[in-house]
Amino acid sequence: MLTKRYSMMTEHELRMEISTLNDQAKKAEQLGMINEYAVLERKAVLAKSYLLNPKDFKPNEVYEIEGDPGVLFQIDYMNGVFAWGKRKIEGSQEEGIPIALLKKKD
Repeated sequence: MLTKRYSMMTEHELRMEISTLNDQAKKAEQLGMINEYAVLERKAVLAKSYLLNPKDFKPNEVYEIEGDPGVLFQIDYMNGVFAWGKRKIEGSQEEGIPIALLKKKD
């Protein structure tokens, strides 16, 4: 089976892929396949990132991380749909986070 890169997919194709991945993840979770569930969840987040505009995410801005309450992330630079920077906790190292996991700080 030949798969298409997320960057080459249309918005409709991305939405269909996200739906399929969410269904597969739900099944994997029900079957207790934790590793498979985690992989499918990550793929869905990456696909969601391609529905967002990377230009909406600015260096030096601080965002909250979805699924990690209270943890803030400051962007140093953007590379495609990944924001690179550091979490605002002591000892954190630079990491790349898909932009679908970032939300504006209230």
